[in-house]
Amino acid sequence: MTEEQCSLLLDSASLFPLPHGVTFSYGTAGFRADGLKLSSTVFRAGVLAALRSLKTGYAVGLMITASHNPITDNGIKIADPDGGMMAQDWEPFADALANAPDPQSFVKLVLHFAKEENISLSTERSAVILLGRDTRPTGESLLEAAKQGIKGIIGSVSLDMGIVTTPQLHWMVRSKNMGMKASESDYFMQLSESFRCLMNMIPKEITVKGNATQLMVDGANGVGGDKLEQLKTLLTGLQIQVKNTSKQGEGILNEGVGADYVQKEKVPPRCFGPNDIGLRCASLDGDADRLVYFRISKINCSSIDLVDGDKILSLFALFIKAQLHCLNKSESDGLNNVLPARVGVVQTAYANGASTDYLKQLGLEVVLTPTGVKYLHKKAAEYDIGIYFEANGHGTILFSEYFLSNLQKKGNDLASSNAGSESHKAALRLLAVSKLINQAVGDALSGLLLVEVVLQYMGWSMQNWIELYDDLPSRQLKVKVADRTAVITTNAETKVVQPFGLQEAIDAETAKYHKGRCFVRPSGTEDIIRVYAEAFSQEAADSLARSVSQHVDHFLGFRTSQKST
Repeated sequence: MTEEQCSLLLDSASLFPLPHGVTFSYGTAGFRADGLKLSSTVFRAGVLAALRSLKTGYAVGLMITASHNPITDNGIKIADPDGGMMAQDWEPFADALANAPDPQSFVKLVLHFAKEENISLSTERSAVILLGRDTRPTGESLLEAAKQGIKGIIGSVSLDMGIVTTPQLHWMVRSKNMGMKASESDYFMQLSESFRCLMNMIPKEITVKGNATQLMVDGANGVGGDKLEQLKTLLTGLQIQVKNTSKQGEGILNEGVGADYVQKEKVPPRCFGPNDIGLRCASLDGDADRLVYFRISKINCSSIDLVDGDKILSLFALFIKAQLHCLNKSESDGLNNVLPARVGVVQTAYANGASTDYLKQLGLEVVLTPTGVKYLHKKAAEYDIGIYFEANGHGTILFSEYFLSNLQKKGNDLASSNAGSESHKAALRLLAVSKLINQAVGDALSGLLLVEVVLQYMGWSMQNWIELYDDLPSRQLKVKVADRTAVITTNAETKVVQPFGLQEAIDAETAKYHKGRCFVRPSGTEDIIRVYAEAFSQEAADSLARSVSQHVDHFLGFRTSQKST
């Protein structure tokens, strides 16, 4: 590191002192905290992003958002060159950098890490960082802190993409590094054109049921609702009414609104009431990377029929399976050039057991990973087509480049030999889906459009979707403990290894209940053990969760009351 570089980092770091008494940790969604305490962290994340760009030789992204958290919070996360999450092996350095007590320690860390990772800090190469933020009031000042951090590495360039959804920024990073157009208008164009292509291929004999073309959307008073207002002007065959946009100014970001609120509380968001009874409704979260659907009950406007990430995943899996079957079905002329595809469905232990059973009954390969999108995404990428969703509505579909290349070739062959056949249409549908769905990260906007296409393709009403399978009743509790690290799990967090004897106690309690399933896992951020239970009835699920919570309390020696989440 040159003297000029050291001096620049020292001077700029001194402008962003570490707040007293706060420890930062780079979790699944990056750094999160009160927005007023994040300036030093965001500055240092700017430096981190520049180093990541220099290391990889590609552009990376830096997004300022706290997703579904309250409006007073904010956060920062880094998108890798492929548009996915920052590589996990850089997370310890991110933590160390964010918590360096003074500018001197900070610069020492940067110097040591650059040497260790063989990152040249000369002016021969430049780092490129795409910046984005959501609508939070602290976003603008934190954006400036990020820019200062990026400037702290000589020759680095920041490209301000403005107020965008988190998935938009991830998409932009991926597109830029693939040599494609990467502006917001390009994003809107790709989604709308892919949607139009899929809608045009809906079989003519399909009868659209009820209000199939009408959709009510809760924008969580955030950026997603604003962007959907822009996107819907480019769409045909779908009437979207957006409520709770940030520009309407009638509500607070994520307060009584949004996918996280609807999914956890199982009630309608603000501004939804009697006029929406029976309609198909969807809810985005604050930065539009989560999506759930719901329908308000005709009997009681305070209750809903919830369609969460598990049923979105099941709908997509059903559609993908049908297209692959159609693609490889022998045509009358004897054409039978089968395109093999390994399809994997990736869930966490929090997925409802009924959804897992349904997917296995379809003949699909279902695997579990630990909780966290970074784990699901990585596993899904191992397949030709990997579909992953968490129950909270965060997920997407990944297509391997190898499969897409072969699919394009087969599509071209069919266009020459069997144009307009069902196999040809299936190939075109799968190619269009690969462009509609965001393959960088879960995206509520692209996911919403794919849901709408699939429902119309299948001629399904909201009721048909709700009845796909019946969720098993479940209950989540949390138990306060002295030290969450005392619990060590394995098998995608479904089995306890330590403390010894706890898993045997869980198994004994679970065996008492028909269709019982229960697991415990430590929180990633606080001294809490989370308990999840399922059973044949709500009463049984509640009882199982309480019993296992008592065992957790007993084994960890810190007795307290359990609070439902």
